[in-house]
Amino acid sequence: MTMDLKGRRALVVGLGKSGLAAARLLLAKGADVAAADANPSVTPLAGVALRPLDAAAFRDRDLVIVSPGVPLATVRPLAGTLEIFGEVELASRFITEPILGITGTNGKSTTTALTGHLLVIAGQCAFTGGNLGTPLSQRVLTGGRLDATVCELSSYQLEGISSLRCAAATVLNVTPDHLDRYSDLGGYATVKARIFENQRAGDLAALNLADARVAAMPTNPGVQRKGFDPRSANPLAAASVEGKRTLRVGRHGFQLNAATLRGSHNAENALAALLLAGTLVTDAEALQRGLDTYPGLPHRLEPVRVLGGVEYINDSKATNVDSVEKSLSAFEQGVILILGGRGKGAPYAPLRALLQDRVKLILTIGEEAEKIRDELGDAAPVADCGTLADAVDLAHEKARSGDTVLLSPACASYDQFKNFEDRGEQFKRLVRELS
Repeated sequence: MTMDLKGRRALVVGLGKSGLAAARLLLAKGADVAAADANPSVTPLAGVALRPLDAAAFRDRDLVIVSPGVPLATVRPLAGTLEIFGEVELASRFITEPILGITGTNGKSTTTALTGHLLVIAGQCAFTGGNLGTPLSQRVLTGGRLDATVCELSSYQLEGISSLRCAAATVLNVTPDHLDRYSDLGGYATVKARIFENQRAGDLAALNLADARVAAMPTNPGVQRKGFDPRSANPLAAASVEGKRTLRVGRHGFQLNAATLRGSHNAENALAALLLAGTLVTDAEALQRGLDTYPGLPHRLEPVRVLGGVEYINDSKATNVDSVEKSLSAFEQGVILILGGRGKGAPYAPLRALLQDRVKLILTIGEEAEKIRDELGDAAPVADCGTLADAVDLAHEKARSGDTVLLSPACASYDQFKNFEDRGEQFKRLVRELS
């Protein structure tokens, strides 16, 4: 559905990356744009008046666009009866090609990037972005004809949709995360399920059969429900695992040869990506080429270097316990694991089963060090390092040829770093300085 914005009086709440992209799109479509942000030092765009985030900011407006980092619940009381939604909803109203949507607690960035890569290698013209990298509004501003838009959607973004329709969509998994924003896991899962909310007959919903919450998510009449099972071969699934690195999708077999797709969690990601890309590409050989050439994403099991027979891996994007479980499963033994940062309220106990015979030493950093030691200290040796620099130095001292030093923190980064990217880049710098 196209939206006429000419003359609309819009307020953008939150001037992060998504908010700035929304403001540019609103200006390009002829809206009168103001912005509000709790941080008075942010720099607005030319032609956009910056206002304090209070009730007065909304008084002469008739449309409110909320950035994903700003909870809608805090804005609605100020906005009253004004029309209000998020940046991805705004952008989606100007997109005519099929949108392939990906959400889930873990793996959504890899699955989004992989889906886009599969399409491009198969000769499709595709935009890849959303919560990953480039805001969806930029796709509209760039213009041009595309075969597909591949969009990562966070729960925060899904809170702000009303008509966004995904011609194909997946929920990869739902595990405890963002419990500081949602009342419980059920409420968080309900928001994730909104990715299917506006689908129509003939659209695809790819559902992870290994996750009971995901498998039970409702879809609209006529939507194709296709299950994928990353645990083992499953005759009831449209896509499943047949061997350690073999996938079966329909009548086709695929091999996970790329080092960037190692680990059972990446089998899960690849199954979903193949189902989504398969709605537009039927050439199995082209899809296999895409799998073989996938370059990977920074900060997701990213190889940094091998020094003295020790492999150093940057997995800074692993900001919750479930993600660390998936990453650890890619290694069999000799892991020195760097954990810690700002906690998200979830227990670390689920990691215990993976520590035995796999992790030789846990190095803690940041605010959660004491809690990690309390919950895991009897399952593996723990050394409190405080800073990432000290953790890298101690890992270098303790590691032996054949070991792996894995930064996979299970925590947010904001106690010591700007974001997980900053944490990962600093880890890579520290590792490259080792001698």
